[in-house]
Amino acid sequence: MINFDRKNFFPLKKTISVKDICFLINKNIIESKINDNFNIDDISSLELIRNNSVVFLNRENFNLDIDSKKVLVISDIKLNLHQKFENFIIVNDLNNSYNLILNNLFFHEDDVSYTDDFIMQRGSYVSKYSEIDKSCFIGQNCVIGRGVKIGKNSIIKNNVVIKNAIIGSDVVICDNTSIGTTGFGFDFKLRGSKNLNPQIGIVYIDDNSHVGSSCTVDRGKIDVTYIGKNCMIDNLVHIAHNVIINNNACIAAQTGISGSVKFGINCTIGGQVGFVGHINIGNNVIISARSGVTKDLKDNSIVAGFPAIDIKLWKRKLVRERKNGYK
Repeated sequence: MINFDRKNFFPLKKTISVKDICFLINKNIIESKINDNFNIDDISSLELIRNNSVVFLNRENFNLDIDSKKVLVISDIKLNLHQKFENFIIVNDLNNSYNLILNNLFFHEDDVSYTDDFIMQRGSYVSKYSEIDKSCFIGQNCVIGRGVKIGKNSIIKNNVVIKNAIIGSDVVICDNTSIGTTGFGFDFKLRGSKNLNPQIGIVYIDDNSHVGSSCTVDRGKIDVTYIGKNCMIDNLVHIAHNVIINNNACIAAQTGISGSVKFGINCTIGGQVGFVGHINIGNNVIISARSGVTKDLKDNSIVAGFPAIDIKLWKRKLVRERKNGYK
């Protein structure tokens, strides 16, 4: 998991002690065990535990190794929390607790209190808090936000928005694309713009990758949305929060990738392919155009159709349907 300094992108409003958090979410608390009243200035995922942080646990099958780090665990399940953790709170509404804590801890883009400070450079707005290599080309009418880093010889074409992102060297991002946008995080039971889950991760685009026109790449909810080295992303592709795309991927136009999908290396994806969330795609996988991928795919799979199946089986299915009069 790629580490980054969250405060470069989302400044702290203030540190919050464990006791402050207990007071803040008091109405949600069912049970708690607090052995240490330390200050919290970050949030952790299950994959990357940070010091002085809070982690939100919403599933029973987890592998969380905290060691001696000061971490507060907040969960809506009770399974073995007493045996595993020194400091935990069990709540009846995890979404509400997450929102209350994150909105009090960080300035973020979905909060009206979030600010940036821009300067005009060659027709684009560039944050004073960004870091852009002098060899980069930035086109017209772009917005480069707080904390953004762009490596050597990268090309950012016209009308591009980049925020909450680290861009490697020799990367090309084409016109009208938005990088680091808000992920689609909300409570199904309590919808609307006032109830969004703060998305305080980033996008990381590695060296020598190409992102086409009018694409959107959402930032991670807590960690990163990642596009690996030497990737080719066509126009009109949507990549949701927490997606991991490893090296040498080729993704054709109008593909939509739901949150938390993970791809191996050398994947090739045809146009208008759709992916459900939280699945794993192996190495060297080829997916035909207009397929719907609904489950994990093993290494070297070649699939087509909806739901996507082995391409040989799919072709046999087409032959049977045509024999039976379907077109």
